[in-house]
Order: sequence, then structure tokens, then C-alpha cells
Amino acid sequence: MAETSTGSAWIRRFHPAPDAPVRLVCFPYAGSGASYYHPLSRALAPDVQVLAVQYPGRQDRADEPCAEDLTVLADRVAEELLDRCDPPFVLFGHSMGAVVAYEVALRLEALGAPPRGLVATGRRAPSLPRVRRVRFADDAELVAELKRLNAGNEAVTRLLDDEGVLRIVLPTLRGDYRAIERYHRPSAPPLRCPVVAMGGDADPVTPVADLEAWERHTTASFRLRVFRGGHFFLDTHTDAVRQEILDHIAAVTPR
Repeated sequence: MAETSTGSAWIRRFHPAPDAPVRLVCFPYAGSGASYYHPLSRALAPDVQVLAVQYPGRQDRADEPCAEDLTVLADRVAEELLDRCDPPFVLFGHSMGAVVAYEVALRLEALGAPPRGLVATGRRAPSLPRVRRVRFADDAELVAELKRLNAGNEAVTRLLDDEGVLRIVLPTLRGDYRAIERYHRPSAPPLRCPVVAMGGDADPVTPVADLEAWERHTTASFRLRVFRGGHFFLDTHTDAVRQEILDHIAAVTPR
């Protein structure tokens, strides 16, 4: 998969868009990597420059240990983005990525380089506790959890029946679950930028009420959009999700 250098092990750029007036920084879900956002990058170029964050422990960083503390992970990503925050930028994260994006946004605001907006999908608000303990599951239970989250996606189900794929995926996924399940911000501070939350009406792990709670994490405007579907609703509503992102970008960035 072609990409151009950003000078950082943490940031991927698949489709250079040097004249784009805005950047969208994308954060992957647990077990995933930057390449998940390649299709979105292709669809938005050249009007939006998409940058995808690459966490350690996957894809071309597979020889590095996973970050098992989300606050430390956010510290590192914020450092990497600080010199890449011009032109105006918006953060977008799915599931675990939504929380990492939120934590990075807090840090960038404190450093004087605030994002114009945040799009959080498939994830409860940071102040809500996570009661499930998937990190303690054995391999069979973990695979069952993945199949539940990807219900209806036959391609993913077939991959999860492949022992070779599981040997690669499960250690990374388990490391990410250790990080996300230890994370809780009962008094999480609000952002100063507008927030959009999106989710599926049949998501087995993120009910709509948990998405609504994102409103308390911004002093600016908030919008909630609920689609038909499960945890990975964005894979079956790609055009609508992309339009929501574009509408958010248009609303929070100067013409």
C-alpha cells in the first residue's frame, strides 16, 4: 500500500493533498492499524489531507510492544502531531480510537494547538466506566467477541477462522484491550471544540445513551447521529459517514 513519508513512525499519509485547506487525523480501533483509513483517505483527497495514526505493535510496527496505557499513548501522538497541525485539523476516531483522539485533543488544546473538531464513533463517552473485562478472556472467547462485534460481515468472519491470521491479530488485540479496559476518566474535562458522535443502533457494546454522554465533554456544539447497524456501522454506511465528516469539517473550519 503506497504512502508518502511524514517523517514520523506514528503518522501515515496515503494520498498527498498539499493544497488541502484542512487535515483529518484518524485514529484506529483496537487491533487495527493506519491502513484501515486508506479508503477514506482516497475518497477525501485532494480536498482533505488525511493523516492516519499508526500505534505500535501492528503492521509495520509489529516488532514494537503495544502501548498498554492510553494516556501515555496520547502523550506520544500529541507530540508527533504538534508540528503537523497546520493547516486547521479535525480528529476522527472509531471505538478505542475515539478515546485516544479525545485524549490527544485535550493535550493539543493545552499546548496551544487545538483541533477544530472531534468526530467520535462507536465508543462510549470517556467519563463512563467500562464494566466488561475482555482482556482476561482466552483466545476462543476473544475470537467469539470479535465475531460478535463483526456480526454480518462474512469476510471478517472467514478471517477469524484462519489460524494464521489469529496468530498475528490476537496479541495486538489483547494488548489494546488491556489499555482500553484500564482507561476511565470519571471527571474527564470538556473540550473547547465541537464534537460529533456517531454509532449503530444495534451496537452490542455501545448503546445510544453512551454516545449521548459525549455531549458533556465539550463546551461547544454537539451532534449525535445514529445509523442502522452494529459496532462497525461505518463500514456499511461509508458514504453517509463520510458526508457527516465533511459536514463537520465545513462547519468548524473557515472557508
